[in-house]
Amino acid sequence: MGKRKVLNESELKEMQLPGEGELLGRVVKLLGSDHILVRCTDDKTRMGRIRGKLKRKIWIRDNDVVTIAPWDFKSDDRGDITWRYTLSQVDMLKQKGLLPQDF
Repeated sequence: MGKRKVLNESELKEMQLPGEGELLGRVVKLLGSDHILVRCTDDKTRMGRIRGKLKRKIWIRDNDVVTIAPWDFKSDDRGDITWRYTLSQVDMLKQKGLLPQDF
């Protein structure tokens, strides 16, 4: 099995806007085992799980802005992380008004 490698970080150049039922959030803490503590734009802190599709493609670090999709049950506590934004994409989100300026 070996180490996990980032297979394709260039996919981040294509920006994916949050869809219906998805929220933007900032990574507070990495908890290990693909679990991450995320502070969302609705002022709730959720435990996010990196989707299997993204595990090997995207590295997520502290203070990254991510898209999180709350689960149908325990929607206030948990969700799936569906995307990570680069710094230039975060600036673009702030310009479009999707992300608060002080977030």
